[in-house]
Amino acid sequence: MDVKAAPNGVATIEDRILRITGYYGYYPGYSSQKSTSRSSVTRCKPGANCPSSHSSISRQLSPLSVTEDSSAPILELQSRGSSGVCGHRAERQNRSGDDGAQTHPENSGQENRIKARCLSCTSMVLKAVWGLLIILSVSSSWVGTTQIVKITYKNFYCPFFMTWFSTNWNIMFFPVYYSGHLATAQEKQSPMKKFRECSRIFGEDGLTLKLFLKRTAPFSILWTLTNYLYLLALKKLTATDVSALFCCNKAFVFLLSWIVLKDRFMGVRIVAAIMAITGIVMMAYADNFHADSIIGVAFAVGSASTSALYKVLFKMFLGSANFGEAAHFVSTLGFFNLIFISFTPVILYFTKVEHWSSFAALPWGCLCGMAGLWLAFNILVNVGVVLTYPILISIGTVLSVPGNAAVDLLKQEVIFNVVRLAATIIICIGFLLMLLPEEWDEITLRFINSLKEKKSEEHVDDITDSSVHLRSRSRANGAVSIPLA
Repeated sequence: MDVKAAPNGVATIEDRILRITGYYGYYPGYSSQKSTSRSSVTRCKPGANCPSSHSSISRQLSPLSVTEDSSAPILELQSRGSSGVCGHRAERQNRSGDDGAQTHPENSGQENRIKARCLSCTSMVLKAVWGLLIILSVSSSWVGTTQIVKITYKNFYCPFFMTWFSTNWNIMFFPVYYSGHLATAQEKQSPMKKFRECSRIFGEDGLTLKLFLKRTAPFSILWTLTNYLYLLALKKLTATDVSALFCCNKAFVFLLSWIVLKDRFMGVRIVAAIMAITGIVMMAYADNFHADSIIGVAFAVGSASTSALYKVLFKMFLGSANFGEAAHFVSTLGFFNLIFISFTPVILYFTKVEHWSSFAALPWGCLCGMAGLWLAFNILVNVGVVLTYPILISIGTVLSVPGNAAVDLLKQEVIFNVVRLAATIIICIGFLLMLLPEEWDEITLRFINSLKEKKSEEHVDDITDSSVHLRSRSRANGAVSIPLA
């Protein structure tokens, strides 16, 4: 059917339909051009040469290139469609990349947290293992020192000479520390450089003659008095009683720090100090206030007092010291003892206060064993602060009391009556109360609150579980009880 061309150039019904429907590929004369293009396409047999096919096709499609305005929407749609698809793909890839980038840091962060937890757990386990070894070493060295002194007294009683001799061994503290530095440090230093570095405990200028006399003299005197009074007490009392009374030094340190250093007041430590004093009185009463017993208790308490004064003055004038500085300071005390206190045993020897027949008759084995264990005890106390928790060092010291008690029982040198046993237990409990941290009450309250919260959560979980169980049972029973129609 022939249709006249419309004024707007639409010639056929197909053109009108395409125009009305808004077909993007439409242009005037589209249908006629399409039919002519179809009719003009020549079919070639397989193997035949069609030289004019490409030229005819190009001539037939030439109106598309002419009508750029009408073909623009097609190109725009194609570009939009391709850009949209590519945009969606790129957006998906970007999202997946962002998700991967987000998951990768999260995974790496989780791995880092796991590694940090493993390292912290490993360090805590190592500290605990080192702490156990340090506790056993400290307590055994202190028990060994005390028992060797008791053995030495059977044939040789010269307490000041024994004190002077064992204090001279402190000179070897810094060489032992430097040997450990050479064995463990990656960047090794010369002995003089390390010595000057550790001498900063005396000030920025290091160790001078003035500071050597000013700072070392009082501490050397207190060190000598502490050990000398301890040895005197071992002559009057058993090793168990002396070691228990010496544990009172923690209470004296607290009282002196509270008075001199203005430390924080703690009621629990006051209670511990009262318990220590009570134990001292009970220890003197254990032997019905015998003269030797009272004198021995006075010597032991005096040794604990001078030890506490030494620690408080050290904290006041020198502050805190690391392992190297402590080794340097103790070795300096040994040098001062060798140079300035050597005249005292000489005077005691010629005045026959502490006299011995010949140097060959001296019990060198016991003397060297006592001095070596005393040096080991001082080294272990300072090493333990570096390797493990400081509280474990104090626990090792108080464990020397049951250690000495076990040895005394085996040697049958002590008979524990009720008063002596109660005094020992009270002093040890007071010592342990001194080890409580300053925030012990807040820590205890937080711990109790956490326990209460856990119990309440468990109770709520039990209630929810029971309610769910009852609901499931009621539903099951209801399903069964429905009558069949």
